[in-house]
Amino acid sequence: MVDVQRWTGREASALRAALRMSMRAFAEHLGVALRTVAKWEDLGEATQPRPDTQAILDTALARAGAHAQARFERLVSGESQVGVPTADYESWTEDIDRAIVCLSRQNFTFASSLLNRWLGSRTPRGLDFKGQYLYGRSLALLGDLQRDQGVILGPLSARQSYATARALFMELDIPRRVAQIELSLAVVDEMAGRLDHSARQYARLALDGRLSWRDRARARLWVGTALSKEGNNEYATTVMATATREFEELGEPEDWSVAHQKLALAHRGVGDLTRASHCIDIARQSGTVDSPMQRVRLDTAHGHILLSDPATRNDGLSVLDQAAQVAQQYGLSHQLRSIEGIREGQQG
Repeated sequence: MVDVQRWTGREASALRAALRMSMRAFAEHLGVALRTVAKWEDLGEATQPRPDTQAILDTALARAGAHAQARFERLVSGESQVGVPTADYESWTEDIDRAIVCLSRQNFTFASSLLNRWLGSRTPRGLDFKGQYLYGRSLALLGDLQRDQGVILGPLSARQSYATARALFMELDIPRRVAQIELSLAVVDEMAGRLDHSARQYARLALDGRLSWRDRARARLWVGTALSKEGNNEYATTVMATATREFEELGEPEDWSVAHQKLALAHRGVGDLTRASHCIDIARQSGTVDSPMQRVRLDTAHGHILLSDPATRNDGLSVLDQAAQVAQQYGLSHQLRSIEGIREGQQG
């Protein structure tokens, strides 16, 4: 058995991983506060437990089974439970960061290769805590990719990737990540047409303390989106206006811009084209993120509003054509279906 001369957060975290316990379970096992275990995880070698806690950790290691002690020895020597060098986790983290950038640019092919490089060669049960966390993050990002491509149902879909990631983060006892994925699952429900269900989920998450204030404001905005799609546009504008004010108070200009885009469509649904035009103009002028996805969404909303006025109908068709071309170029199939639905509605 490895003899730990002085425990730091790194060795304490390794013991938790070797015992295959969540942070909460490990805290209860040692009789310490959950925030203490979280501090060890966050600071690693930069923090040292108190002398009395050092003794508690000594006892916990001595009482661990032979297999757990062997796992602990591999972890503190710089290897994961399956013999993967810790340096590989650094490469995995870098690939996750690169995948996030690729997704923001809708470069789905490269993002997929970065994520599947790790998802295809690892299994969660064979990894320590950090490896399982990276696996869950990769799964969640794969869900984002599949959602943006419009692949939302089936065994190889956003819903499946999100559900698997959610189960993993629940096991790891990371409530913030669990709630974020529940928010993503509500988006998938909305995209699949389960509007009433998604609205209820958004409303619940808008009050969920596991989420940041920004994510809760997004959930509130998306309540309005689902209501608007159901045809309840008047109430949707009230809900969206509240979220818009929250984004302004939080200092989130991009979310504030997106909120005006969605408000514009709700006002259009009510029949107030003056307010709809005003809101879409704000969204077009204030948006700071120029990703293909956001361009398509903004142009689709703009075109939809222009189509509602006979005097600007031709302009609306032209804007929708441009949006469809970008959506086709980047493989945004859900957006393409939305554009086609708008066109069909005009023909009807």
